[in-house]
Amino acid sequence: MVKITDQVKQEVQEIVYDFFAEECEVDKRELNDNTNIVRDIDGDSLMFLELIEIFKGKYNLDIELKTIGKYSVKHPVETIGELIRMQLLIIEKGNEILLND
Repeated sequence: MVKITDQVKQEVQEIVYDFFAEECEVDKRELNDNTNIVRDIDGDSLMFLELIEIFKGKYNLDIELKTIGKYSVKHPVETIGELIRMQLLIIEKGNEILLND
């Protein structure tokens, strides 16, 4: 688990925006926190899994995908902003993400 600082928030946002710009072949400047991942830029759930793997490596996270899956069922993600908030929770809480649910 990692303490969430302004620097971590900025890094996560930058990685997410860069990832979707590249994967969905859109100009990064067209993206914002309200961009709907599926409807607006043709993203999919596999991209979410790819991002989790990126953050697991970057922040040395030990979190089970089933834990993230259980959390995601109760807290579905549609926009880039929602995805960023969820990634920050995953980074901060790891497998304990379900304890505050």
